[in-house]
Amino acid sequence: MPAHAAPETNPVTSWVADAVMAPSMHNAQPWTFRYRPADGVLLLSADPARALPHSDPSGRGTHLGCGAALFTLRVAAAHAGWEASARLLPDATAPGTLAAVTFTRSGAAGDGTAELYPGIARRRTSRQPFRDEAVPAPVLEGLRAAARREGARLDVADQQRLNDLAELQWDAEHAERDAPRLRAELARWTAGQEQEATEGIPAGALGPRARDGRSAVRDFAPGGDDGVRETAVFERTPCLAVLGTREDTPADWLRAGQALQRVLLRATLDGLSTSLNSQALEWPELRWMARDPRSPAGYPQILLRLGYGPQSPATPRRPVSEVLDIV
Repeated sequence: MPAHAAPETNPVTSWVADAVMAPSMHNAQPWTFRYRPADGVLLLSADPARALPHSDPSGRGTHLGCGAALFTLRVAAAHAGWEASARLLPDATAPGTLAAVTFTRSGAAGDGTAELYPGIARRRTSRQPFRDEAVPAPVLEGLRAAARREGARLDVADQQRLNDLAELQWDAEHAERDAPRLRAELARWTAGQEQEATEGIPAGALGPRARDGRSAVRDFAPGGDDGVRETAVFERTPCLAVLGTREDTPADWLRAGQALQRVLLRATLDGLSTSLNSQALEWPELRWMARDPRSPAGYPQILLRLGYGPQSPATPRRPVSEVLDIV
């Protein structure tokens, strides 16, 4: 098969099925795909029906999620012997089109992308307590390298930064309580999600409440003990890292999403549990305060919690038939 030949629809469909396993804000899955077999171009677009106008008015979170899906697609294609090359924001007149992907036949990729494939199905967002066990320095350095490979930076918080980030999360939780429209938006994606749902965060994935109020995990059902969810003590000194970029354009958000997924897949294969938290970064004034003045990455994009903990259940995903069009 010539290197420039377009892949058939079946493998592309399979790669999209892997791509939608990526994480997204509130598991809204804000992506759509459109494949043109005639020229072998796969378009990735933001789904406006899945926008979060109160939690994510700029669309930054949507771009992060779509970037994560784009990187997962790259991994799936590489695993099958194809190189997926993405042109970000290919049409200035269509800002909703986030990437145009083309494919070429390749041998074994030398950048480690294909080897991440087993992590796609295994990756979970865990809102359970982790063990008080330090993540080894070589593992953390591997995650930093993964972020750098995609043009981002992963800064692991020291004790002072941990204190600062905890205060910012506390401020965000209180600001959220005074924002009824934002709370209603959260409820749409979390409250009452049934087992057969294909989107949102089901009750079984919310995790326990922090028994002593100390947790780096976002509580998606705040407001005190509801008598249903269990309580637990979370790690006293969590391993937190901020993924950031030098600039803050939509293209940077897409790169950050790709970096995020590379980090998460690498962490999964390294035996780590991971969770994401954007709560403080959803408030512009708090996001600005979340910057580390010592880091060249001046724009925080997402907060990661890393550690060793129990396996979490998978969150639901929409079927590929709902997100992919073949034209």
